[in-house]
Amino acid sequence: DKAVWKKQQSNLFFFFICRFSLLLLNLEEYYFEQHTANHIINKDCKDERKFRGSLKICSKSIIFEPDDNIQPIIKIPLRDCISLFGINLTEHLFQLDVAGKVGDVVQTLHQVCSYSIFLHISSQHLLIFKLEVNLLLFFTCRFQSISETLHMECKAEMVTPLVTNPGHVCVTDANLYFQPLNGYPKPVVQITLQNVRRIYKRRHGLMPLGLEVFCTENDLCSDIYLKFYNYQDRDEVYFLIATYIENHIAEHTAESYMLQWQRGHISNYQYLLHLNNLADRSCNDLSQYPVFPWIIADYSSSVLDLTKPETFRDLSKPVGALNKERLDRLVTRYQEMPEPKFMYGSHYSSPGYVLFYLVRVAPEYMLCLQNGKFDHADRMFNSIAETWKNCLDGATDFKELIPEFYENDSSFLVNSLKLDLGKRQGGKMVEDVELPPWASGPDDFLQKSQEALESPYVSEHLHEWIDIIFGYKQKGSEAIAAHNVFHPLTYEGGVDLNSIMDPNEKVALLTQILEFGQTPKQLFTTPHPQRIIPKLKSLSRTSSHSTSIAESPVSPNEESFEDLTEESITLAWNNIAKLKLDKQYKIHKEAITGIAVTCNGSSVFTTSQDSTLKMFSKDSKTIQRSVSFSNMALSSCVILPGDTTVISSSWDNHIYFYSIAFGRQQDVLMGHDDAVSKICWRDGRLFSASWDSTVKVWHCVPGETVSNKKHHFELLAELEHDVSVSMLMHALVTRTECLNMIFLLFLLFTSFFHTDSRHLLSTGEDCCFKVIDVQTGMLISSVTTEEPQRCFKWDGNTILSGSQSGELLIWDLLGGKVTERIKGHTGAVMSMWMNEQCNSVITGGEDKHIMFWKLQY
Repeated sequence: DKAVWKKQQSNLFFFFICRFSLLLLNLEEYYFEQHTANHIINKDCKDERKFRGSLKICSKSIIFEPDDNIQPIIKIPLRDCISLFGINLTEHLFQLDVAGKVGDVVQTLHQVCSYSIFLHISSQHLLIFKLEVNLLLFFTCRFQSISETLHMECKAEMVTPLVTNPGHVCVTDANLYFQPLNGYPKPVVQITLQNVRRIYKRRHGLMPLGLEVFCTENDLCSDIYLKFYNYQDRDEVYFLIATYIENHIAEHTAESYMLQWQRGHISNYQYLLHLNNLADRSCNDLSQYPVFPWIIADYSSSVLDLTKPETFRDLSKPVGALNKERLDRLVTRYQEMPEPKFMYGSHYSSPGYVLFYLVRVAPEYMLCLQNGKFDHADRMFNSIAETWKNCLDGATDFKELIPEFYENDSSFLVNSLKLDLGKRQGGKMVEDVELPPWASGPDDFLQKSQEALESPYVSEHLHEWIDIIFGYKQKGSEAIAAHNVFHPLTYEGGVDLNSIMDPNEKVALLTQILEFGQTPKQLFTTPHPQRIIPKLKSLSRTSSHSTSIAESPVSPNEESFEDLTEESITLAWNNIAKLKLDKQYKIHKEAITGIAVTCNGSSVFTTSQDSTLKMFSKDSKTIQRSVSFSNMALSSCVILPGDTTVISSSWDNHIYFYSIAFGRQQDVLMGHDDAVSKICWRDGRLFSASWDSTVKVWHCVPGETVSNKKHHFELLAELEHDVSVSMLMHALVTRTECLNMIFLLFLLFTSFFHTDSRHLLSTGEDCCFKVIDVQTGMLISSVTTEEPQRCFKWDGNTILSGSQSGELLIWDLLGGKVTERIKGHTGAVMSMWMNEQCNSVITGGEDKHIMFWKLQY
């Protein structure tokens, strides 16, 4: 994920602290090629020394990287070159190891120096001409397969934080390739189109030239970010990728996400991520990094009270307008300013502000931005409270926050790399970020920040902040009225770089655009509606064994639960043969292994062998969420009482807890020593079965509720058998009955209790349905099937099963025969869910589809 990526970046920085990096180049400078060379010091003297290394030829400089890490890297601007003798630049002498390469290098240097005056002024067209002269055709030998068909190739640049690297883009019917001009950091970047999940058109430097490609569904960090030299190439590459990928998730509009957020289908955090994404904010572009709001205004109390409005920042105002005295001074200056007027000289999001927060995990970027030095110790990110106070009172500080403040990785608050960030005026060294009194540690600070972001107050007022950052108060008269006016160059359309002929002016403007902040793309032009805050009511049918009564959001117009009488259930089972297919959707890349549905039936959670947990909305008929906990298959899922948490089991031996409200993983339980094949929940207990031939019974620790952020479970029992446990479903009554009954499950492929809690129906690879008396262990009856039945439901007499061939079969258990066959999936029926009224069924298949079935009386 993004946090791991940033840690890796930091680790790489310290491992290669004296090594070459593209971060060493200036804006619009490009690295061409390298040659092995010796750096000679004090030539022809007694103390003559040679340092072996590599000579890098760039568009504005020559860089020597010594092999010895202790020796510094030498960078010589081309404007300081006085001769090209073998090669002699200023006081430095470099001797190439391979004589045959000297001519090539000198020729390249002549070319670079001849063009340096043009390259220095950053003319894109001249740069492309230079690349064509010096290199560049895509080497088709780098194709993954000789059968690939080439559809397009063009020149582009790969964008990473603070760096763009020119090269060649190639799209085939199977892969997207990027071949860097310089082979750095590797000769070619290859992305398989079948793995692409999301693609987005981006603006870069306020121009519509970017394209970002993701192979994940919920990560902020893309697999590649490309900047093209014209929007036609960008659009053609976008079209080709969208055409050839199988699992492309269509881009949602801001309005569709708004409706999902209004109705509570996605969290505040998720909604802000979606809006940032739609507004072209990207982790690969520090000038357009995702922006999140300051939420909490209380950083002095010992206890954070989220029920008090004064705990929160006023979300209806930009940061610059939160302090009235400062705002009055800014308004006066604004009124006296000649056109074009702006109220704030600095932005709320810029590379400097992003790295201000992330300096402890990404120091190399701060050093690049600060010319090799950290900022003054008193200006560093030292304290949450100090930073908030400066945003309220500082004359030029109006910055908002970044997503990391509402995520789970607290490393950016801790100086775990032991960086020397300087000493403050009081003599104190800059170490970890000082936290407010109400936070017991970095993780607790993030947890409370998450709770604040999802609190009722923020849910009621977040639309006001969206109006300012992404909405109708971003520009024009409404922005002026809201005191939300920034420098014209921060807005899209503020300047047309292509129309500027003076190269020095062009570079200056581009530098300002990239380094001083960019306002997000405007997403809404009318006032953003408020979130619908649902009323809460207690569920009427919670288990008497539950540790607490769960509450669930209910729409004001929602009807009460249907009266679940024995007559209505009997009627449904008597008509089960009238089950008709209503709708079907392909939502996974692999077989669907588990289905769970919320109490109101609006959201369907599914697990799959493609390692994802997905939430599908029956109302909008779209995937609302997709989560990947590991790179191994998920085997089943259940929803805990109250519809607050989904539990998923995985082949990686773990059990994962996912918060529906917060929209993120909450906790993880090491389940077994082998793959967890099935889980179920009953009366406050979690049952898990594994391929290691064990079944475990977990109990929620008294005092903890299943809706808490952290789930604490103690192991009640662990039972073993000499064969693996393939599936465990529903069922289990009292603890004594559970422990007695569990021994009967080891040989079962599927099992299910009758409502009398005494009879257990099971089926396995032996193609038999067997009814067992739990108390005595006696086999009551046995029915042979033609093929394995992968899942089923039953009422004590009639069975509805999903077969290996994909059919839904209805069995007369007493008669021992199939009474009805219903055409279903094209592969095995892997999972099945039935509502309490027994008149609605959902099945998941090997064919990657979920099917919705309804009884037609």
